[in-house]
Amino acid sequence: MYAQRKTSAAPRRNGYNRPVPTRLRMGLVMRRDMDFGELGDVEGALRAEGVGLAPISTGDGSLISGGMTVLATATAKDIAEGRLKGLVVPGGSTDQAGLAAVRALVELARANGLLILAFDSGVAVAGEVFGVSVEAPAAVFAEGKAQPLAERAALSAVVAAL
Repeated sequence: MYAQRKTSAAPRRNGYNRPVPTRLRMGLVMRRDMDFGELGDVEGALRAEGVGLAPISTGDGSLISGGMTVLATATAKDIAEGRLKGLVVPGGSTDQAGLAAVRALVELARANGLLILAFDSGVAVAGEVFGVSVEAPAAVFAEGKAQPLAERAALSAVVAAL
């Protein structure tokens, strides 16, 4: 209706919140039944800290999660060539082929010195690669060490420090 008029009488959006500019890019490991566990939807929290998420496929290329199709926008090559500053590993299905692909991405990220944020069952997978045992809903793995995270505020503090 407003598009048909040649006036600027269209309603204005007062209080519009502009998105936070992306200051760094992290890979998001695509897993079937992706789950961030007790911390809920952390993707919004990461975006609020200026993190752009680039899905990395561990299978056939795209993934249907929660009724949405997620397309891969990054590859393992992006990790090796330094285009990503970290890797986000959500929990998910535990089939052997998928776990092997997730482990390979975590090993590659570790070898290239990237920060790894792991959630739910992804904490155990990253812990195996780093050789540490962590009992927490989330953890940060960097420089051979693991730091457990129990709440979103701690996650925001870690990401803000990047």
